[in-house]
Amino acid sequence: MRRVVIGVMGAGDNARPGDVAMALELGEAIARENWVLLSGGRNAGIMDAVNRGAKKSGGLTIGVVPGHDKRALSDAVDVGIVTGMGSARNYINVLSSDVVVACGQGGAGTASEIALALKSSRPVILLNDRPESQRYFAAIGGSLVHATDSVAATISTIRSLLDKS
Repeated sequence: MRRVVIGVMGAGDNARPGDVAMALELGEAIARENWVLLSGGRNAGIMDAVNRGAKKSGGLTIGVVPGHDKRALSDAVDVGIVTGMGSARNYINVLSSDVVVACGQGGAGTASEIALALKSSRPVILLNDRPESQRYFAAIGGSLVHATDSVAATISTIRSLLDKS
């Protein structure tokens, strides 16, 4: 049986400290559910934190990096996929995920992943995002978009979405 893949997207170098802490906790929770974690894989911000959290709880982590160099991977990534595709790798991230979680207040890269997920009919959870972002993505994504403000609510929402699929 194929394992569930949860994609977690978020800011790298400009991630807010509170969002990084939440990403660490989210990674731990994803691993406890025995889901596979997929992220942008870089050794920065949300990507690094969510992978560290998953590894801390014994989870399997996949990182899909935009560049040509494995040295950009977080040390907590088990399976590193080096694409050399730049931002085009965002499509790989969302198409490979059963559910996409956007953690925190990301930038343009995270917004593009949310948009690509919606365009591909993937459910998206906006965890701790700005109210204006929540309204915008809900307006274009309708029932595919879910907003949460805690890791517990996010895990509960993922379970519910997986039960419907």
